[in-house]
Amino acid sequence: MRYISTVILLAVNCWILQAQTLPGFKISGTYDEQQLVIENSPPSTRILINAPLKGFEKNNQVLLVFYALPNGNTIEQTIGKNLKPGDDWHYNIQHIGAQTRYLRHLLKNKTIVTVYLEARQKSWPAWVANTHDSVNAIKAIVDNIKGIFSQWNPQVALNGHSGGGRFIFSYLNAVQKIPDDVVRIAFLDSDYGYEDSICGPKLRDWLKSGRNRFLCTLAYNDSVVIYNGKPVVSPTGGTWYRSKMMKNYLAKYFRFKAKDRDSIIWNTALHRRIEIILKTNPGNKIYHTTQVELNGFLQSMLSGTRLEHKGYVYFGNRAYSCYIADSIEVPIRRLNFPPRKPDAETGSAFMKRIAPLPLREREIEIFKAVSSGNIPDFLRNTVTLQGTFEDSAGTLHRVSYEAMADYLAVGNNLDNCRIPMNPLTAQRLADLFGGSLITAKLSDHIFKSATVNLTPFNYKPVGNGNELVTKFEEHNVQIEKQFVEAGGIHGQLVAGIKKDVILSSRIAEQPTKVVIYGWHKPDNQPIQPVYSGHVNWYVDYSHGIRLINNQVLVDSKPCLFSEILKDPVLFRIFSDEDKPIEKAYQIGN
Repeated sequence: MRYISTVILLAVNCWILQAQTLPGFKISGTYDEQQLVIENSPPSTRILINAPLKGFEKNNQVLLVFYALPNGNTIEQTIGKNLKPGDDWHYNIQHIGAQTRYLRHLLKNKTIVTVYLEARQKSWPAWVANTHDSVNAIKAIVDNIKGIFSQWNPQVALNGHSGGGRFIFSYLNAVQKIPDDVVRIAFLDSDYGYEDSICGPKLRDWLKSGRNRFLCTLAYNDSVVIYNGKPVVSPTGGTWYRSKMMKNYLAKYFRFKAKDRDSIIWNTALHRRIEIILKTNPGNKIYHTTQVELNGFLQSMLSGTRLEHKGYVYFGNRAYSCYIADSIEVPIRRLNFPPRKPDAETGSAFMKRIAPLPLREREIEIFKAVSSGNIPDFLRNTVTLQGTFEDSAGTLHRVSYEAMADYLAVGNNLDNCRIPMNPLTAQRLADLFGGSLITAKLSDHIFKSATVNLTPFNYKPVGNGNELVTKFEEHNVQIEKQFVEAGGIHGQLVAGIKKDVILSSRIAEQPTKVVIYGWHKPDNQPIQPVYSGHVNWYVDYSHGIRLINNQVLVDSKPCLFSEILKDPVLFRIFSDEDKPIEKAYQIGN
């Protein structure tokens, strides 16, 4: 299954003793954090990975906390911030960001990475109900994000609030046995879906399998709550009932102690490694989010340890207030490249195989290879480019966009070849990855911003020789030679090596043509002006495909590049042409 796209093959191959930015992550301006956003992988999901800048030395213990969001909340609202006039109240009810920072302050022996998991419907139960093979899709999320941090052998904590419990139960349903790297499972008023027959035996066996297994369940008596004249939950559907059900099942195998303290019943077993904490409700109030806000996340992560109640009290005042940020910084999402399969062809093997194929079959094989993730790692980690650009009304806009460091190539890190392709294949790949082809204006900007600018190397046309795969390979060898001589390192932004296949308003006027531009010389002048004289199936060695993320920041607001290009005023931010770019390349033209 191909669900997590950008994540599993991020090249986390080195460490340093001080702050370290992980490949693909973007530094957040507050609290020394770095973040990575993944969208639609699997479809209709959004994931934010928040990690500290420090704590990734060789022998550090990484703890991945998968936090499945509650119904009706976004990642930003779940992270939380200090409210300003006009802010949505949801930003002030969980504060998982601040509670995570509190945990990092306490747990000096662990590197805590919080993975925020959001379903597009803002409901994991709804997402599961509407997603084919949702159970295995959720398992893939966990497994592939673990893959990012594999060199640290990460431990895993499964956590979630409200409907987020459905994510946890789906994961438990997907595995025959809860993996040994799962060291904590926590339900923050979220165990609505608990069933003895399905989850009970797995939790029992997992708890017996090691002394570093912790189960924490927080619930309140929701069975007595009446809202708008109706019960909030059914007699057997709320977390009060389900948590008691869980406790009664586990009590068959573990000896529980019960202690009533300040209207909270603490049911504990295995020296507090199991804690099922039940808040009574004589006032018939709704405590659903209050449980999280009043240090509930801290309790769920520290239960049974020597740091439990260290500087905080569950259902007491917020202990984390000094860690609440005034604003929330979330980076642009990543391009959704799928993981490269271990048995994928090398670049040289692929080029040899497609060399004798007719054009149409060659394009099919190129699409299959790239769409399956057979690309080197240095293409996965996009480069952030920034600038100030003017729209057609003369208004200046601050822009940030993410571009591939080099042109699309097939193969692995050591054996790969930049692969020319026709614009229809390129457009299909861009759409698949959540990306876009660039414009001539961005081609100029990328060249001026590049770390490595090489002098164009061209071949004189002899018959159709420049259209052959052997010429593609020959040109790639020449580029690599120049790249090494220039002291380039793969992953640095490189330019001056190919003509760009670009988006242009000419596509609407000449739908059967390919538009090319660029191949800049050291003096910043392109060899190739904007040109649309070739049919759209024409390809030669000089053509290159550089993708950008279709999500860009314009004046700090996320926008779609493709939509900006259609806007009658804003299109000039990214284009030097006289009219908006209404159409991309389309199959059938």
